[in-house]
Amino acid sequence: MSNFAVILTTSGAILLIAYLTAISARDVIRLLISLELMFAAVFLAIVPLFSINPPMAYAVAIITAFTSSTELMVLVTAIILLDRRKRGIDVDKVAVGGDSL
Repeated sequence: MSNFAVILTTSGAILLIAYLTAISARDVIRLLISLELMFAAVFLAIVPLFSINPPMAYAVAIITAFTSSTELMVLVTAIILLDRRKRGIDVDKVAVGGDSL
């Protein structure tokens, strides 16, 4: 098995673990961790692209880095506001549309 296949298989396994964690998350912190793990899997999948097409790999890496950091800032802010408003970070405290249960 080539190095590319090993890296992509590992990336896929990490992505699968992140999806399963996101589905079973009962609080917003675990959901945030699983989303960041998904971005880590994407970064790992970009690695083989550097040997095939470096300019494209740099472009994808930069876009992914900006998206990941923006998403992190927004979610941390949302978690802080949720904790202040609902006095907890459980997923059960938020319903569809942001209405409280």
